[in-house]
This record gives sequence, structure tokens and C-alpha cells, in this order.
Amino acid sequence: MSPELTAPRRDDFRTIGLVGLAHGTSHFFHMLLPPLFPVFKQAFGVSYAELGLAVSLFLMISGIGQALAGFLVDRIGARPVLFAALACFVGAGLAGAAAQGLDGVLIAAALAGLGNSPFHPVDFTILNKRVSPGRLGHAFSVHGVSGTLGWAVAPVFIDLVARATGSWRWALIACAAWAAGVLLLMLLQRDAIDDRAVVTAPAKAALPAASESTFAFMRAPSVWLCFSFFFFSTCALSALLSFSGPALARMYDLPESLTKFAVTGFMLSSVGGLVIGGFLAAQAERLERLIGACLAGSAALLLLVGSGWLPGYAALAVTTVAGLGYGMAGPSRDMLIKRATPPGATGRVYGTVYSGLDIGFALAAPVFGAILDAGHAAGVFHGAALALALGVASASLIGLRVAMVRRVAA
Repeated sequence: MSPELTAPRRDDFRTIGLVGLAHGTSHFFHMLLPPLFPVFKQAFGVSYAELGLAVSLFLMISGIGQALAGFLVDRIGARPVLFAALACFVGAGLAGAAAQGLDGVLIAAALAGLGNSPFHPVDFTILNKRVSPGRLGHAFSVHGVSGTLGWAVAPVFIDLVARATGSWRWALIACAAWAAGVLLLMLLQRDAIDDRAVVTAPAKAALPAASESTFAFMRAPSVWLCFSFFFFSTCALSALLSFSGPALARMYDLPESLTKFAVTGFMLSSVGGLVIGGFLAAQAERLERLIGACLAGSAALLLLVGSGWLPGYAALAVTTVAGLGYGMAGPSRDMLIKRATPPGATGRVYGTVYSGLDIGFALAAPVFGAILDAGHAAGVFHGAALALALGVASASLIGLRVAMVRRVAA
């Protein structure tokens, strides 16, 4: 057996499938409340601005909690933290179903944010410790695909249950039941997600072990470069998910009933990119070059859309294709972070760098919203392209740093 494939295929696939399901569930609960905002507005007599507080609260708790959860994962292990996170999702669904006003919605948002916070340090700790190095690229690909599918499935699931039962409350109870079912499955299959029982040979680390102190990893430049990469790339994603539809409608005089599918197209294209990226990441040595090529390609397409030179339907198609490069970069991104992580600090590093995702979402949306409100629709695409270019710069610096440390250690 190749040294890169140290665990049986079946065991690897079981672990990858379970972690993918858990990650998809976390993204599902990102969308627990937003599909019901029109219902809440009418039922509770609140404004969209007030309901927006639920999104802000979710992101704030998730972002801060994600960084802190990494320390907890490194101390007690990923598996018990995963169980607690899924239990929080059960509570979030039930709290939302019992809500009688804005306070109840905010409680549900807080529980969902708390449940979401540990998933990246949990997931990547389990994958890095249990999956064979030769299959990690595919594991990261499945991880990304499952998250994207979680986002896509939640609004449809909530709408179907609400229509079938005639009640949005039953829809939220069904969401809680889903989380409870996933929790039960994880408990029954707990041996496959036990990160304390390492079954793969450890890969050669790019950085010294984090043994000086609990916070020693924070002095590593690679950690903050990874954080900046997540921040910039997520700013671009936030802009496109939030405002690409109305921006296309204004620039190309297309109906918003059509341009809203730009987001769907971008995300579906990114899923295809994630699948392809899993194979590329498994073979690439200089991951930062692959990431740079993929994101630079997406940035170039977004600049083309922002130029206003395209026919309307072509602009919609090009926006969709831009998701391919974004998705292809995903598995290589996660692999690069693994290479930049000191042994013994997996949870802390992934928790810290992935908090850039929540911060990027939280800060970018109002900025790009203001750009659109000011009448600069093209600025949505230009700004997203600039953010991707800054992400490419961060990835390049990470790769250079990893290569330099490896040369010194050789």
C-alpha cells in the first residue's frame, strides 16, 4: 500500500461521508431563519432591519466562537464538540418554532451561531487525523460540496415542509428533527470520527510543533496570511451572493426574476469546481500556484462582467462560469492551510483562519450594499475581482512561507 494511503478505503470514505454530512448540516442551519423572514415580518410586526439583527448575531457568535472553539477542539478532541454543536442546532430549530416575537428569533439565531462555530476546526481536525494523505484532496472536495448543498437544500426543505403542514413552525421542528437524526447517526458511528485514535501516518509538517504555549501558533505569519486569504476570498463571495442579481439587472437591463439565478448558477458552477479541485489538489505540489490560477481566472471573468461590454444573457452566463474557478481553488486552499499548520494546533489554526470567513461575510455585505445604493452596480463585480486578487496575493505569500520553512527544516 502506498504510504500516502495508510488507511483502508472503506474507513476513509466512511469518515469523509460523516464529516461531509455534518458540514452540510452546519450550512443548512446558516439558512434556518432567512427563508422565513417575510413570514416573521408579517407574523411579528417587525421590520427587515430588525430581522437583519438575527443574521448579524449569528455571524458574530459564529465568528468569535469559531476562533475559541479551535482551542477547545485541541484540548478535549473534535468529537464531543461536534456532538454539542449538533445539539445546539436541535435547540435552534425548537427555539425558532416556539418564537412569539423578535426575541425568540434572536434566541434561535444565537443557538444556530453557537452550533455553527466549531464546525471548521472540528471537521478539519477529524479529516486531517483520520483520512489518508493521498485522499485528503478528495475529502476537502466533499467537504466543500456538502456545505454548498446544505445552503441550497435548506430553503427548499423549509418551504416544502411549511407548505405540506401549513405551518412555518412545523418546518422549523422538522429542521430540529433533521439535526437530531444527524446527531444520532454520529453517535452510532462515533468510532469513524474519533480524532483521538489517529489511523493515518502524520504528514511532514511545514512548521515546528506548537509546544511552546497554547497561543504560540499565533506568532506564525502563515496563520495570519491564511486568515487574510479567507477574509478576502469571502468578501468576494459575499458581494456576489448578496448583490450580483440586482447589479446585473441594473447594468444589463435584465429582469430581476432572471438575474436572481446568477447566484444559483455561480454556486452550482462552484460545486463542479470543487469536484475537479479535489483531483487537482491531490496531485499539486505548489498549491498556491493552482489557487492563484483559479481565482485569477474568476477575477478576470468578473472584471469582464463589470465592464458592461457583454450582451445581457452572456453576462449572466459569465457570472455563472466564474464560480468554477472559485470552487476549484477550495480543496487546494484547505490543503495549503494544512501544510501551514503546526502539529498539535490543528483546531486552533483552523478555528482562527476560518473566522475570517464569518468576518468577511459580516463586513463585506454592508460595504457592497452601499456601493450598489450609490448607483455603482459595476463596483460589485470590480470589488469582488479586487478581493479575489488580494486573496491570490495572500495564497502566494503562504506558499512562499511554507516553502521557506521546509527548506530551513530540510
